[in-house]
Amino acid sequence: MTGKIIPLELLAPARTADIGIEAIRHGADAVYIGAPAFGARAAATNSIDDIKRLVDFAHLFRAKVYVTVNTIIYQQELKLVEQMIRQLHEIGVDALIVQDVAMKKMDIPPIPLHASTQMDNRTPEQVRFLHAQGYEQVVLARELSISDIKKIHEHCPDVKLEAFVHGALCVSYSGRCYVSQALFGRSANRGECAQVCRMEFDLENAKGEKLVTGKHLLSLKDMCRIDALEDMAEAGVSSFKIEGRLKDMAYVKNVTAAYSKALNDLVRHHPDRYRRASLGNVELSFKPDVEKSFNRGFTHYFLYGRNDDIFAFNSPKATGKRVGRVKALYTDSIVVEPEADKKLIFANGDGLCAFDASGQLIGFRVNRAEGNRLYLQQAAGVTRKLKRGTAVFRNFDKQFEDLLSVPSAERTIPVDMNLTFNPQISVFQLAIQNSKTMDGEENIVTDGKFSFCPEFARTPQHDNIHRQLSKLGNTPFRLQQLNIGFKENFFIPSSMLAEWRRTVVERFLEQIRGNQDACTNGKSLAEHETIESNVKKSDTAELQAVNVANTLADEFYRQQGFQNILTAFEIKPAVDTPLMTCRHCIRYALGWCRKNPNAKNDAHPYGAYSGEPLFLTMQNGTRLALIFDCARCVMEVRKQ
Repeated sequence: MTGKIIPLELLAPARTADIGIEAIRHGADAVYIGAPAFGARAAATNSIDDIKRLVDFAHLFRAKVYVTVNTIIYQQELKLVEQMIRQLHEIGVDALIVQDVAMKKMDIPPIPLHASTQMDNRTPEQVRFLHAQGYEQVVLARELSISDIKKIHEHCPDVKLEAFVHGALCVSYSGRCYVSQALFGRSANRGECAQVCRMEFDLENAKGEKLVTGKHLLSLKDMCRIDALEDMAEAGVSSFKIEGRLKDMAYVKNVTAAYSKALNDLVRHHPDRYRRASLGNVELSFKPDVEKSFNRGFTHYFLYGRNDDIFAFNSPKATGKRVGRVKALYTDSIVVEPEADKKLIFANGDGLCAFDASGQLIGFRVNRAEGNRLYLQQAAGVTRKLKRGTAVFRNFDKQFEDLLSVPSAERTIPVDMNLTFNPQISVFQLAIQNSKTMDGEENIVTDGKFSFCPEFARTPQHDNIHRQLSKLGNTPFRLQQLNIGFKENFFIPSSMLAEWRRTVVERFLEQIRGNQDACTNGKSLAEHETIESNVKKSDTAELQAVNVANTLADEFYRQQGFQNILTAFEIKPAVDTPLMTCRHCIRYALGWCRKNPNAKNDAHPYGAYSGEPLFLTMQNGTRLALIFDCARCVMEVRKQ
């Protein structure tokens, strides 16, 4: 780590502008939102006007807005993308998150670019190349470990590294998943993923014998790294990303607030190393808890190496927070005995679930809660499948959701004011600055000088001065401290104090927002020189260019010395292309890993490993072959 104080950014998702605004209110330093088109979540697009509304709000707190334009771009769409980017630049977005390198050849303004995780950013060589091309921030692959991240940071210390910390996991390397396109004509690289990885499969051997039946063998748990933020920061991550551009308002409020609190704790513990990237204090009307929002169970994924806790084969649905065990069963109700939280309160409308003896997830709704006795909808069908001692989870907490359905946070910027008087020239000076509530926070100062020859008042005036200068209700500011630098009992009209206040507050707002505006008019992005770096064309010959869907991208890669340039699968589906490339390994998950000394073999519930090849068979009969590359510790999924 260097001696400078590093700003840490909590990056939250925004399906809509309103959700983005609430993310900022609940503690986000930045949000990412879908453009009107060409985002990797086709169902989460937003108009230019809505994005501008979000930008205007975010910049009040020096928070940033990143817009996702992270699909591959077809030839006939290049001009449309150029036009859209110009519009985004005009409304002041702070950066674009992109996949297609055609951006580097387009005639667009010099708007900052972030390299999407769809660019498969796993190696120091890839990150160094992207930084050399002017990408200001690189979104790392989810599969990387702490040591992987640290290695990239050591090789590329000047590039900002962004890493996922929470949310749903793609089982394939991002940008390298073509199974949805191959089977359903819906491209993940075009924002139309059919979520094949959440579907049910049988696992078969070459003889067609079923080794596993009806399991979600490609479905992973959700990521949760709220207890690993310090390790990630120490490794070089400066932007902590919450996945979820399809998630609802309540989810974003809760998860953002939880991670914001965790980042604040980290900054307080290391004030000489870190600060938050935006301004403001957040006051919540609820206690955040990530387990109370949609989740399939949590995992660190590969952050600390390969482990047995990344997959959720029984169901891809939300399980929520474990609340207790079944204590008693009746025809119309169950009694749940709380475990960790003995003060747990159930409510009418709660959603609960449990796994039956076969591993199937059963969901049920509480009609009426009388303490821990819960009267259920369609109770008979539920109670027949449960038994005493079964673990119970709550995946919909009615009372908690009610708290999040109304305004649940207020974000303000505490400020200090200083009012002084120079009697020699009869000038008052009113200065305003942000109260530094955290060590390392950026100090922003604005002042104004006002000519006025005051008279002495008969009654005390300092209380009125304080009252007039503290009227900041229509701004994000709240007066923390006022210093009046003169003892004389001057009479200053309230209207004049209000005018002074408005003048310096407007200047202060302009100063806060000024550095957040995107680059103004100048050379086009294509005309900008690349950053000086030790990347040579001989180095790029070892890199692979994938998902090339237009002539600009092809031209860019060839000019940079790439030798291995692959046309997008959506345009030319090569038969030898893996449909998925995964760190998740089904053989490892079932205890059949040849490299794992703890492999269970005969003692395993699914029996001993029966040899390759292995196949996943979908419910419609489609068969997918599994290829295990043990040298790279990677599993490939291919069409048979």
